[in-house]
Amino acid sequence: MADVTLDNVLESVMQLPEEQQEMMLEIVEHRHIEARRQEIAQDAHESLALFREEKLRPQTAEEAIQELRRFLEEEE
Repeated sequence: MADVTLDNVLESVMQLPEEQQEMMLEIVEHRHIEARRQEIAQDAHESLALFREEKLRPQTAEEAIQELRRFLEEEE
């Protein structure tokens, strides 16, 4: 199979009629949204499993924000 590049894809898309270009944009957007949904669901599933295994502890919103701030400060 030939190497597929973004330029190749864009060139091919631009050859489609405008209506099909719009359809393709919608399809790509919906697939991207669905992939992101799946990723979020998987993260939630893993987090719940860790919580049930008592590897995570409950936190107040304030504690979570403080922990996030510490994490962000360490990255700088």
